[in-house]
Amino acid sequence: MTTAAGDIGIGAIHCLLPDERVAVADLPELARLTDEELRFAEQAGIKEVGVFPDTEPTELAARACRELLAAHPGVPDLMLHIGSRAPDVLIGSDSGKIAHLAGLTGVFPFTVDGLGCAGSSAAWGLGRDLLRGDPSRESVLLTYGSRPTAADRVRRPVTVIGDGAFAMTLVRGGRPLLRAHRMEADSSFHDLFKVEYKNSPWSQWREVCDDNDRYSFELAMHSRTRLSKLVDQVLADAGIGKDDVAATLMQNVTSSAFDFYKATLGLPIHPVCATHLAELGHLGPMDVVLNLDRLLATGEVGPGGHVLVLSNSPVAAWTVTLWEV
Repeated sequence: MTTAAGDIGIGAIHCLLPDERVAVADLPELARLTDEELRFAEQAGIKEVGVFPDTEPTELAARACRELLAAHPGVPDLMLHIGSRAPDVLIGSDSGKIAHLAGLTGVFPFTVDGLGCAGSSAAWGLGRDLLRGDPSRESVLLTYGSRPTAADRVRRPVTVIGDGAFAMTLVRGGRPLLRAHRMEADSSFHDLFKVEYKNSPWSQWREVCDDNDRYSFELAMHSRTRLSKLVDQVLADAGIGKDDVAATLMQNVTSSAFDFYKATLGLPIHPVCATHLAELGHLGPMDVVLNLDRLLATGEVGPGGHVLVLSNSPVAAWTVTLWEV
């Protein structure tokens, strides 16, 4: 199979996951949740979450970068950090910290932020464009560390948070090839979720949804319309139809979300997503990277096969990417 000079794809992926698992039923915050919050936690489709105790998300991301580059030596031209749910410090640079801890001297680091679960998909679209825009660049490193914002892992009405990190590279001629990518946002949802942190210690931080109905109904209807349109556009960009898609992946939020998007798009969501949801919880922007990595490792989708990856987030960002294996 020939590769055009402008083709950009994946060089390598490394996912860092904890050995320690905690059953959702044993999470300490359950004792202070309301009955409605407890029902949500029980019905989300998440049995347990992975835990890295007392570790900052930047430290996890840096470790993922070190381990990736140890297995696949090379110096990336740029490092794109997908912003954490809460920065380690205000005013400082989380991306700079990750680059420093990973030993990436001379690499220009910056952060893609404010997109929630859609951050990694937006980052690989941006990474592709940065490589195409400068022929001297050969590689872009993407990374993210997943930890809860504060002590609580249950995010009603969204999901239950687990820990993890990933690092991946985009390179010229890499595989899978990024065939097509589109994204949209609706900025009117920018403050649907918030944490009032300025006058409270970390132990008292609580994520609050300003309007549960707006999340569960209005945003869901927007997502149905936007993702349906983006899927059609991406497939048209690549010159293929839904029957040519070998597998469809999305982020792992709740088990009901898989059913919703299967009915909405007419595409079955690959079971690897539900497996990771049940065993690891929601890993934010890492979900789609982990799902793609594990799907590729099975060899289920052969050379030339197409994988469709969907992302959406509570800040109303939507992305659709088509990868060619």
